Amino acid sequence: MDHNKSDIREIQIICAEDCGNAPKKQLLKDFNIAFAKNDVGFILENITDNVKWNLIGDKVIQGRENFAEELKQMNNIGVIELQITNILTHGNTGAAHGILGFKNQSYAFCDVYIFSSSAKNAKIKEITSYNIEVS
Repeated sequence: MDHNKSDIREIQIICAEDCGNAPKKQLLKDFNIAFAKNDVGFILENITDNVKWNLIGDKVIQGRENFAEELKQMNNIGVIELQITNILTHGNTGAAHGILGFKNQSYAFCDVYIFSSSAKNAKIKEITSYNIEVS
């Protein structure tokens, strides 16, 4: 899927220095930035065809096409700041947490990832997302 770089929104990114010191950490950093900017092309390039996204307390999205449709519906969420506090990876698992800032509210998030393998170029096959509104 082609995407136009000029359509990707600019946001403030705050991330700990060590969030990109390993291939999977860098992928999760870039993935979270792409999510905040709604860079659908990057996101879809880095998930498996049978991806599962479990939004705790809301819904479960299964498959690349449904994932893409969900991203399309989220296109106007209006993130103005992304703070990534930590990114952890080990083998075929990873996690990232931080704050997504909007104009009038913020959400603390924690996403737990399962990769398709423990290889450094593995794609994301499962995401479990926890989101809580904070003041």
